[in-house]
Amino acid sequence: MAILIDSTTRVLVTGITGRIGSFHAQDMIKHGTNVVGGVTPGKGGSTHLDLPVFNTVKGAVAETGADLVVSFVPPPFAADSIMEAADAGIKTCVCIADGIPAQDMIQVKRYMRRYKEDRRMRLIGPNCAGIITPGQAFAGLMPPHIYKPGRIGIVGRSGTLGYEAASQMSERGIGVSSSIGIGGDPINGSSFKDILELFENDPETDAVVLVGEIGGPQEAEAAEYIRDHMTKPVAAYIAGLSAPKGRRMGHAGAIVSAFGESAQEKVDILKEAGVTIVPTPSSFGEVVEKMVA
Repeated sequence: MAILIDSTTRVLVTGITGRIGSFHAQDMIKHGTNVVGGVTPGKGGSTHLDLPVFNTVKGAVAETGADLVVSFVPPPFAADSIMEAADAGIKTCVCIADGIPAQDMIQVKRYMRRYKEDRRMRLIGPNCAGIITPGQAFAGLMPPHIYKPGRIGIVGRSGTLGYEAASQMSERGIGVSSSIGIGGDPINGSSFKDILELFENDPETDAVVLVGEIGGPQEAEAAEYIRDHMTKPVAAYIAGLSAPKGRRMGHAGAIVSAFGESAQEKVDILKEAGVTIVPTPSSFGEVVEKMVA
């Protein structure tokens, strides 16, 4: 079993006719993702990559039965594309765009809360690498060849460090059930806690690797959830041990502004919750191998 995406998921690509959307849609198709169409306003009725193109997400869903949208829409228009997907009844939206204004994301969060929980869309991102279930499907821009199918879940704010974890694990014969990039922006759709809950309830995930970084309360919230609810072992790496307070480091959300937001404070909080700490980016494979031995 996988979380959020598998071989049966019907994927719709918004921004499919753009250079970036087209490139990654081709890669998704090449690696088995069931891409059923794309959306570009004004180009409805045409085809691209031998797939139908629609003017609206709602029209595309009606024709294709799509249940997941991956958005390659540029930042100035990305919020509208997310809300359009929610309005069309999409179950999961993966937003890749980096640099969506915070005010736009506040509007998105408020808009999504209009819907009852059983109809509310799950948003992954923005500013994320996407989601993958190795050997079945992926939605985003990660390199699928480094992922080996298996039983370890990965969830992270950093796409690159998520790749590193998957690569090191693969070299040691350890596979991944699903990997989810929640994104590095201050306001994102899904938290560590949200994804940890999915992995906890997935019978084919045995353990989880969490990749965090400085800034924000998400790792502390994850620690609380792990302490009180997780029955599966968790290993965590927190990037930014040498980051100075008040300086943004990489992601828009990676800035230490309050107590509990530095890397060392997060490491201490996670340790207290029983999480195994990955000390360096080069030790993901070693730590996970020992954890699941």
